[in-house]
Formats: sequence, structure tokens, C-alpha cells
Amino acid sequence: MYIVSRSQPLQESQSQLLTSEDLALYPAGYVQFIQRWGEGTYRGWMNVQLPDTEVLKPFADYGLWEFDEDSPIQEQQISECISIGTTVDGDFLAVHPKAGLLWLPRHADQVKAISLEQEQAAQTAGDDDTYSLVLDDIYRQVYERSQEDGVYYEPWTGTRSHVFLHLQTGEGQPSLPELAGECRAAYPPDFSIETPYVCLLFYRQLEGYIRFNYAYEKEVAVFYELDREQAFSVMQQWLVSKGCKIMA
Repeated sequence: MYIVSRSQPLQESQSQLLTSEDLALYPAGYVQFIQRWGEGTYRGWMNVQLPDTEVLKPFADYGLWEFDEDSPIQEQQISECISIGTTVDGDFLAVHPKAGLLWLPRHADQVKAISLEQEQAAQTAGDDDTYSLVLDDIYRQVYERSQEDGVYYEPWTGTRSHVFLHLQTGEGQPSLPELAGECRAAYPPDFSIETPYVCLLFYRQLEGYIRFNYAYEKEVAVFYELDREQAFSVMQQWLVSKGCKIMA
């Protein structure tokens, strides 16, 4: 697993509070993962967060989901759930003391119980990164497909910055995929992901990455740590020299 920027291990007080709880509540590897890397975003999809006993309590009265005798919990039991993650689309991953691991979707009307196929393998592996197996398993169950691109994690440092650029059109200008290829050649990345929709080039000197948004055809974004301003300036100047305009 590629770590985008410096890890943010839990403070001693946070770690002690977490391990003082009933660890059997949580999926395999979750505690070790967040202790080592801190809160952050996994594969651009799941926000891995410290347990939150409060955030879901108001949802017990919102009527967002439908419940019947086959539901893993009933509506008022939402207030007993502990959130341990949210997706970038607003879905909740939570645990319930009796019902176990739950998926509370933003755009569907049924709460889903998650039965982990990879949990035993993760427990056997005994590695700090095994929670990634669990998250990949959850992704397969929820979306009925696998993520084929690379595995990376973005710790939340609180010192991340970014800039957006727009590739200008005109005679002799490269397409966005061509520009990504030129960037890869000029500045070989430490890690990369490319799909029909996006290209991500990761750089240690940025503690971040350059994102070429193929889906929007013109958008380029650079994410970097504030103390890597010099490396960022070099990358930005190169992009500008290739026809990218900095967006306000």
C-alpha cells in the first residue's frame, strides 16, 4: 500500500481510549490500521475515521431508510451504532454492538449487514495493513465489483494544499492523456494509477500527486504538502509551460 504523505499515528491518549474499548466490535485490522496511519482516505473512496458514537444518533428520527423484520437493525437502533468511516459520497460504515458491521447508504433505502469474507484472512495475516483487505471486501459487496487500480492511502495531515489548472485548447496542444504521458516521462512518479477516467501520478517530493481528470478532459489538479512548496512550484511551472492555466 502506497502512503501518499507522512503518516499521522494516533496520539497516545487517542490510542489508549481506542484500545480500552471492546475491540471485538471492530473489523479485523481496523484498530492497528488507524493507530499506525491515522485518519485518512483509502483509495480515494473510504474515509477511515476514529469511532464516533454521536454522529448517527440524529438519523434515528430522519426516516432515511426502510425497515422490516429482515433488517439487521430497526430504526431506533441507529442511535446505538458507532460510525468508523464514511465514503466520499456520504455513505456510513458503522458497527452495532449486536448486529455487527453495517452499511448505511446515502442513495439507497435499506441498511445492509456486512459479512466479511476476508476477515479471517486478515486476522491470520496479523499485519497493520490488513484492514485494507476488509475495505476491499466491503467495496466488492456494496458495489458488486472490485477495484482494479492501485492501493493507496492519504493520511489527513491538516497541511495539505492544492491547485487546479485547466488545459487550454489550441493547435499543437496535447490532449490530457498525452500531457499525462509527457509528465510521466519528464518526472517519473514513485507510484501511479491510470484508468480510462483518471491518471494519478504520485511523488514523494510533493507528498502528494498530480491528477489528470480524463473524464472532464481539461482538468489537472496538484495536491501537495505545504512544506513541499519548492517541488510544487517546479511541477506547476512545467504544467503552465505545457498550456495549463491556473484556475482562481
